[in-house]
Amino acid sequence: MRDASNIEELARLQLDYIGFIFYEKSKRYVGEDFDLNRLKTIPTATKKVGVFVNASLEYVQEKISNYQLDVVQLHGEESPDFCKELSKQKVQIIKVFPVGNHFDFSQLLPYGECVDFFLFDTKGKERGGNGITFNWEILEEYKMETPFFLSGGIGPESLEKIKQFDHQKCVALDVNSGFESAPGIKKIQAIKTFQLALRSRLEEKQNR
Repeated sequence: MRDASNIEELARLQLDYIGFIFYEKSKRYVGEDFDLNRLKTIPTATKKVGVFVNASLEYVQEKISNYQLDVVQLHGEESPDFCKELSKQKVQIIKVFPVGNHFDFSQLLPYGECVDFFLFDTKGKERGGNGITFNWEILEEYKMETPFFLSGGIGPESLEKIKQFDHQKCVALDVNSGFESAPGIKKIQAIKTFQLALRSRLEEKQNR
């Protein structure tokens, strides 16, 4: 997110998370001219997420302070030691892993005690926002205790597939390009409709 009016509109939906990308090669890069006053429209219950790719510890710490980030999402090859050091900043840490046709879940083990969440995204040419969905059946092999976010090409048309996906460790959906009119500009009504449908789905599960 970076557009003032779009942030303000999205904030009214009271989502769990709202993301800001601090990766200069991304077409959704926040930019150095971002007006921090835009953050005042975001409710305290909505956690601000900073997305980074192989950034230095100092750079991440600076953005945590300036943007008052609640969560850091790491999309690069950040090590477990880097995550441990970053956890001293009192932020939640999401470590992203791209998933292709196959995935070696053993690579997650060193991160089990130093991150709060994993995020499984589609392996592609971009570091995220590829707009492609991977085979979610692969995640049936995930047996760790660390909860995860599901990402990768999730859009309005994904609702029925999401209803069929039932993994106890999946705690959130990370949506991006499937709900954009342009890079960094979200379709508010589409997200609202999707949000209401998901809530209805959760209520159905709870009432079973």
